[in-house]
Amino acid sequence: MSQMELSSEGLGLTSEDLGMKTLRGALAELIAVLLFVFVGAGSVVVTINVLGNELNAASLTAIALAHGLAIATLVAATAGISGGHVNPAVTFSMVITGRMKVGPGLVYVAAQVVGAVLGALLLISVFDDAVEGSLGAHGINDAALSGTYSAVIVEAVLTFVLVFTVFATAVDKRGLGNVAPLAIGLAILIDHLVGVPLTGASMNPARSFGPALVAGEWDDHWVYWLGPLLGGGLAGLVYVYAFLDRPDEE
Repeated sequence: MSQMELSSEGLGLTSEDLGMKTLRGALAELIAVLLFVFVGAGSVVVTINVLGNELNAASLTAIALAHGLAIATLVAATAGISGGHVNPAVTFSMVITGRMKVGPGLVYVAAQVVGAVLGALLLISVFDDAVEGSLGAHGINDAALSGTYSAVIVEAVLTFVLVFTVFATAVDKRGLGNVAPLAIGLAILIDHLVGVPLTGASMNPARSFGPALVAGEWDDHWVYWLGPLLGGGLAGLVYVYAFLDRPDEE
């Protein structure tokens, strides 16, 4: 793993690091997160508010499929341009493991957050006031969880599953790179089946931020940054130190 240097070059703050390649990648991330929020959060609004369903096995499956298939599609579409992060937690894991410099990482995260807000604004522009609700903003199920920090643990574990899958399939050259988008989408899908009734299954601070900002739903919002960043960062570090870059096995 490369060591992070506290210099303009080491942090990725040079004109080369922040050049057109990074900007094109950031634009791809913005578009991908915009579409992910529109489809993912939109599936919540359609399933619960438009169709008038409660959260049950059928609606849970529909929401999980929408998020999982959307991520699989968008990762496949942007992998060759930006690496297909579509998530600040994934970008964070790449930065702290030395796979990406800090400067481009910050540009990616900014683009992801802007994309999420634009996706939520697009949602609110097409739905009637009577059905838009909270625009699929995430919230904690206090009746199911023992406390707020339990929600942090849930989000951390769910994001660990996601980011571990990213490293195993998309980062590790020994992994099945051709099926990485599908594997990542399946990780999102199965995480939703567990997490939606508990925390909404964010795993993605940008996905949480866009609808929260536009709908004004800020309750326990910090959970959706702390949990995914902890889980994603830990997954990246565990994979790199335990399974990747093992010269003793060469």
